[in-house]
Amino acid sequence: MIPRRHLLAGLAGISALGLFAGPSLGLEVIDYTGPELESLTQSGTPYLIDFYATWCVTCAAQQRVLDALQAENAAYRAIPILRVDWDTYGNGELARNMTIPRRSTLVLMRGTTELGRLVAETGKDRIAELLDLASS
Repeated sequence: MIPRRHLLAGLAGISALGLFAGPSLGLEVIDYTGPELESLTQSGTPYLIDFYATWCVTCAAQQRVLDALQAENAAYRAIPILRVDWDTYGNGELARNMTIPRRSTLVLMRGTTELGRLVAETGKDRIAELLDLASS
């Protein structure tokens, strides 16, 4: 039998490892600073623009759903995510040009063509429907 303190120490170590290692799903998440958009636009592949804020609970809920969907489906993992920090770029040219109303907006793009968007949506089925547009 394992002493309780050894079990707890082991569990704490596993939890800490998860915090530092993060998911190993091979997801491509790119933090927006400006120039990244051009290479995604020219790639010809679908990509998701995620307008988020670190303090936004809806954004956090969307992220949990995206993580779950990408863990379940390799096709979703292949979609790069361009994360646009709302606090930094919410009043910027990209948000204005795309008429982004608020943080927690997800926009699926191919080149310069918008395939679909969701605003403040956290439903797994709805987000999956948006990502499914990448294969159309």
